[in-house]
Amino acid sequence: MTPHQPTLTPLGPALAEALPRLYGLKADPLLNELIQALSAALVRGDLQLPLEGPAPEGIESAEHWPEGHRQALVRCGWIQRAEQTSAPEEDCPSPVVLNERGLGWRRWLMLLEATMAELEQRARLAVQPPLSLESRQAASERARRRGTLDPRQQEAVEALLSQGLVLLGGGPGTGKTSTVMQMLAAVLEERPAWRIHLAAPTGKAAARLRQAITVAGSSLSRPLRLQLAAIPCTTLHRLLESRGDGFGRNREQPLTLDLLVVDEVSMLDLPLMAALLEALPPAAQLLLVGDPEQLAPVGPGAVLQELQAPARRASLGNAAIELTTAYRNDGALALAAERLRRGDGRGFLQGLSQLGDSDNLSWWRCASGRLPTALLKRLQAHQAQLSELASRWTPGQHELALELLACLERCVVLAPTRRGPWGVERLNQQLLGADWSRGPGGWPPGTPVLCQRNLPEQGLANGDVGVVVKAEGERRLLFWGSQEPGDDSGEGMAGSRLVHPSRMAAAEAAFAITIHKSQGSQYQEVLVLMPEGESRWDRRLLYTALTRARQEAVLITPEGQGWLPV
Repeated sequence: MTPHQPTLTPLGPALAEALPRLYGLKADPLLNELIQALSAALVRGDLQLPLEGPAPEGIESAEHWPEGHRQALVRCGWIQRAEQTSAPEEDCPSPVVLNERGLGWRRWLMLLEATMAELEQRARLAVQPPLSLESRQAASERARRRGTLDPRQQEAVEALLSQGLVLLGGGPGTGKTSTVMQMLAAVLEERPAWRIHLAAPTGKAAARLRQAITVAGSSLSRPLRLQLAAIPCTTLHRLLESRGDGFGRNREQPLTLDLLVVDEVSMLDLPLMAALLEALPPAAQLLLVGDPEQLAPVGPGAVLQELQAPARRASLGNAAIELTTAYRNDGALALAAERLRRGDGRGFLQGLSQLGDSDNLSWWRCASGRLPTALLKRLQAHQAQLSELASRWTPGQHELALELLACLERCVVLAPTRRGPWGVERLNQQLLGADWSRGPGGWPPGTPVLCQRNLPEQGLANGDVGVVVKAEGERRLLFWGSQEPGDDSGEGMAGSRLVHPSRMAAAEAAFAITIHKSQGSQYQEVLVLMPEGESRWDRRLLYTALTRARQEAVLITPEGQGWLPV
């Protein structure tokens, strides 16, 4: 399990006080602890507390874990002894559920089961009107020849021509994007009038998806290439018409689509997936694409990881396809990522010790009390590049705006923590000096800016990265994207948009960002800070960080093995 900053929030104590009173229960310290631990787990994104292993966060009476806390639930009537057969009161059922996987809130586990049931049902449904077996096989054969697809990729093409849901997984370099492109081309050949939409959880991930599909489609015939280029691509929040307190698209106002493609599904939490399914017409197809070995989403309920459970995979049948053949050789970086993916910690560490100067992965070991000088020099050089480009930019210089935004992707520092000697806040503060506390309205031009919330009225999503510029003597924030018809949230231009700093509800400097916030993005060079944790890091954390690099990565660790993930 990944160590986190303390996640106990006012929600835990409030629930610990309110729930026993609502159920008319006597005070019980162990029950109080359990409620707070369940609340902390939800904030971390975990729907259940496993009853095996060490006491989780929020449990102070570790000597009573888990049996004493289980008995507290029995005493209050929230779970039953084995010999009890009477059902709980239907008018006030227990707020928690105990099953073979642990303990969780009833409401969230019911939402999880309902969501999984709908995904499984969509996987069993045939697309209407159905294509004949001969038509499907002919279309998948054309796609195979066109894209030199392997058998699993060809299976994915045929699945999308027949099934209501397809789950396509695979690691970096396994051909997910080229497979999706051939899948879409096959659909457009057979169903040219279909309404298709591409989406991703963040703006940056959506932009990358659009670009990748366009590049991959360059080998298609001109009619297919034009059809593919015309498919809209947005964030999921924009597609669902996020309104802050809900979504404009729902069961009463469904999406008008025949096929929805969602990339970076590892970032989808349970509430967003549930909202998506509610808004998607029953007859519409859903193609989910992602790497199941990446980090779980920040929000509660890791949908893609849940779908990897053997029983879930079996229920999806032929709709679940995993690509395993690597078509891109990224040298030592790819080999290290693959060892992490397999959970081969010993092989990963051995590979690091054998790295050479010509490898695209470097390993720096240094004292953990302060930031490495070489790291600061590399970032200061990147800061100077951004500053120089920003100083030359003026409104209307579209090409320079795109060059400046592209420069953001040349280098980034990723770390698992926000605070501490190797936390992202310390690094950003050191680079900005006295300007750090002034916020984006006072930061120097060229400073990267991370959007920390979904801001649909600005066309921005949580995790989008922009840069500070000057327009007519005032600070503005330049982001990827273009203003859409009827959108008056920002000053739009082709390929980019300007946002006033006052319209950013939350923003942080982004020379360094957390690994969680980097999901859906890629950079030419990634420098990864891996400090020692209170307990061992989850291997998905480092795997996600290293696979953000397109060309090279630097892994920076303390001496010893206290940083090594499991």
